[in-house]
Amino acid sequence: MRYLRIAALGGLCLLLGACQSLFAPGLGEPLNARRTSFEHLKPGCQGEQCPLVNVDTLSFDDEPALGAAIEAQLLDLVRATPDSPRPTSLDSYEKRFLDSAQPGWSSYLQAKVREQHDGLVIVELSSYVFSGGEYGRPGRAFINYDRRLHKVLSLQDILLPGQEKAFWDTARLAHQAWIVQNKLIEQDPNFVKDWPFQQTPHFALTFGALTLKYDIDRIAPHSVGHPELKIPYPRLNGIVKPYYFPGRGAQ
Repeated sequence: MRYLRIAALGGLCLLLGACQSLFAPGLGEPLNARRTSFEHLKPGCQGEQCPLVNVDTLSFDDEPALGAAIEAQLLDLVRATPDSPRPTSLDSYEKRFLDSAQPGWSSYLQAKVREQHDGLVIVELSSYVFSGGEYGRPGRAFINYDRRLHKVLSLQDILLPGQEKAFWDTARLAHQAWIVQNKLIEQDPNFVKDWPFQQTPHFALTFGALTLKYDIDRIAPHSVGHPELKIPYPRLNGIVKPYYFPGRGAQ
């Protein structure tokens, strides 16, 4: 009888087109991640200066689209310029990097779950590629994955129609507050002139406040690292779709 009930429920799910897999975690439960990590040196190399590729990434059996999005974003982070072609896979990137690498070169890639709430999985990605010179190239990115829609959210996906300007105006106020909180004008009277507000593609629907993250040398000197701006959700009323406010989404 129990198996008949499960079969009947499965048939109802197919008819309605709105049910999760019977055996997948509900939207209120954390999604289980499968971690893959490795470090490979340039073949045949020995010693402390051997070039290396270090990868620490995630995949999700119940959400394969999220794993694919993570790999694609990591590969975007290692592109030398925005116009450079994306490597076809982590394996092909590793081979190409190590084949051409000089002593001391290194590439680090990492993906980690920063938060899960309301049917959302927030993944933070980081990279550091050193291929000579004074500094390496650090990179950061976010993925906001909606388990209800099975897709990565763009900024346009979370905003109410026509509210993009209002969103960035609110972000500008958060930037001003960030400058004051960190006493940056006291350290450099020309800070606002030298490091004006700019938009960023990196946003995260984190629980306490919406987070904007910036690349190094974008809105602050290299020594500041990757700045984060926080926008409290009450300031986003009428701007962000109510569904994406913490506590109002999937349970």
